[in-house]
Amino acid sequence: MSSIDRPMVVLRSSLGRRPSSSFVVVRRPSWVVVVVRVIEVVVVEVVVEVVVVEVVLVVEVVLIAAAAAAATTTTSVVVVVVVVVVVVVVEVVVVVVVVVVVVVVVVVVVAVAVAVAVAVAVAVAAVVVVVVVVVVVVVVVVVELVVVVDSILFPPYNSRLCLADYPVRTI
Repeated sequence: MSSIDRPMVVLRSSLGRRPSSSFVVVRRPSWVVVVVRVIEVVVVEVVVEVVVVEVVLVVEVVLIAAAAAAATTTTSVVVVVVVVVVVVVVEVVVVVVVVVVVVVVVVVVVAVAVAVAVAVAVAVAAVVVVVVVVVVVVVVVVVELVVVVDSILFPPYNSRLCLADYPVRTI
């Protein structure tokens, strides 16, 4: 198991003391590391498939050549040559199909990773917008309440509620 496959634990301590559980930070691999790991696995798979196909091809060619060497008539030699050509063409087609499938898988994995990253970015942006709107609304409401309370407690000088309009009578 490589270090990419498991979380990395980082222990932080201060002044040489033993770290407590509150200082343990677990880091998971980022999506980029995951995509690179998938591409690495796919490339290894392609190489293995190509090597296996080539080994099978060599074995088949050797067997067919041995059969051709044992053939006694011209017709059997022609049949063996045709079989060899067909086997080579089939093996090349198999290799091409494997490579195309692997490339399609890599493209799909990368596209999904990009789509997930974009979706996460959009979701984070939406949350930020909602939080900003809520904060703005709360600030506006608080400011309006402060203005209303202030105008009730301390009415403007030219207001009807101004205490200067109602002289205090002393007894």
